[in-house]
Amino acid sequence: MPERRLTHLDPMGRARMVDVTPKEPSHRRAIARGRVYMTPETTSLVAKGAVAKGDVLAVARVAGIQAAKRTPDLIPLCHPLLVGSVLINFRIEDTHIEVEAQVETFDRTGVEMEALTACTMALLTVYDMCKSADRSMVIGDVTLWEKTGGRSGTWRRDPGDADDSGI
Repeated sequence: MPERRLTHLDPMGRARMVDVTPKEPSHRRAIARGRVYMTPETTSLVAKGAVAKGDVLAVARVAGIQAAKRTPDLIPLCHPLLVGSVLINFRIEDTHIEVEAQVETFDRTGVEMEALTACTMALLTVYDMCKSADRSMVIGDVTLWEKTGGRSGTWRRDPGDADDSGI
């Protein structure tokens, strides 16, 4: 197996931004998922649209979309790229709300960080909007589920590696 090296370090071990200029642009997609765990009473409030702050899922969806577009502002070595599409979906279960973020681009580098950031920000927004009803919430399981495009091609998480809820 070839030795893998950290691409964001120069030969002296200093942080650097990877040079993607020689790469050919291609269609790239990434999917990330995560959950915010809460009481059944809180998930019921969200499902009924009865949370005092307003429509939790609508606001969380916009927050996720906005976060995907602003990822390079948050992660220092992340390349700015043209985000072509962001889809945020939710699944409400008895004890949690699952968020799935899918981000697509046609560019020289992947959108894994954009998908993970979108998912995380949507989860944080759900938490923020529900915290007055449930201070016991826990955010977790933020995971990259799939990436396509680029030199390394397609990668999908083995459903056995985590709970593949499939929004």
